[in-house]
Amino acid sequence: MTKESIIQTVFEVAKERYAAVGVDVDQALENMKKVSLSLHCWQADDVNGFEVQAGALSGGIQVTGNYPGRARTIDELRADVKKALTYIPGSHRLNLHEIYGDFQGKVVDRDEVEPVHFQSWMEWAKENNLKLDFNSTSFSHPKSGDLTLANPDEEIRNFWIEHTKRCRLISEEMGKFQNDPCMMNLWVHDGSKEVPANRLKYRALLEQSLDEIFATKYDYMKDCIEAKLFGIGLESYTVGSYDFYLGYGAKKNKIVTLDTGHFHLTESVADKVSSLLLFTPEIMLHVSRPVRWDSDHVVILNDDLTDLAREIIRCNALDRVHIGLDYFDATINRIGAYVVGCRATQKAFLQALLEPAALLQQYEANGNYFERLALQEEAKSLPWNAVWDMYCLQNGVPVGETYIPGIHEYEKEVTGKR
Repeated sequence: MTKESIIQTVFEVAKERYAAVGVDVDQALENMKKVSLSLHCWQADDVNGFEVQAGALSGGIQVTGNYPGRARTIDELRADVKKALTYIPGSHRLNLHEIYGDFQGKVVDRDEVEPVHFQSWMEWAKENNLKLDFNSTSFSHPKSGDLTLANPDEEIRNFWIEHTKRCRLISEEMGKFQNDPCMMNLWVHDGSKEVPANRLKYRALLEQSLDEIFATKYDYMKDCIEAKLFGIGLESYTVGSYDFYLGYGAKKNKIVTLDTGHFHLTESVADKVSSLLLFTPEIMLHVSRPVRWDSDHVVILNDDLTDLAREIIRCNALDRVHIGLDYFDATINRIGAYVVGCRATQKAFLQALLEPAALLQQYEANGNYFERLALQEEAKSLPWNAVWDMYCLQNGVPVGETYIPGIHEYEKEVTGKR
């Protein structure tokens, strides 16, 4: 038997096993088309970007490792992303930070950036069947410091307000060009190493800045606001905390971004989904893997990720939840890091789509809690991996670990020569 015929045979057996607990595997595979990931461009180059005047990475974040082959130019980064996508089933998006503009060797400060600096990105994305998402960039700049949008210095605060306004306009133009809303994520690192004497002061300034930024209404972009627990060097106080953005998002009807690395390690991000869906229009995810702190390790298929995916599917919220990735690992092959994280995220959502949800909910409605628990446990060993293999086969990407030699070859021929 050929490898393809073996996959097909095992898949048919898996379909029968799932049918026995009321799961339509073909429908689950159809629903996987809705799981479109927004790949983060910064994994390919360690969050350096392409500003002519670029400085050292700052703003409470850092990248560890120095694996050879980092993308140094727009062309190299685009080539790396395209290569990674050949190993990731489905149709996806690319998430850009403002510092990744096509500045053509010219110095363009953050408050001067315009849509023209991303025109080549829009055209490239269209040629490669990708949609774009966007982020303002408040870190790694002489005016970053500890405070940007919450800075009491009006000149500095207005600089970042103007920057973010321009990023929203760029997002709008991206959305128009691709005829699909561009998700514009706003995250600022503002905080303090020690507890400030007046927490309210800085949060009031941040609220005022956001109100000014969001005053212009757009049709082809969606605003997302992202909280953080703390940053390196800013451990004691974060102006844009989760409580702040949750309140702002619910009050102002904005999308709250849940970065899975931006919470206490004992918090369940999955548990937040159902509450946010009741009070905010949509949810933006930044899927990461914290280890002790917001260390942004490569995403793997673990309990936290499967719980998050399962909760989104249980809420029937694939149309309201946007899935982005956010990690940066420079200790291993960067294209490999893309592929491992993306495929892990997709596996989690496929498992969630294959959950015998109807039967579980029936048990729960009838008070059959033993049966519910028993089925939840047995569902963990249902043959989801056979369905995953078929999903990869149907999408023309390598099945299982067979993508590893291709990444080795790309390293030998391309990234290893940089």
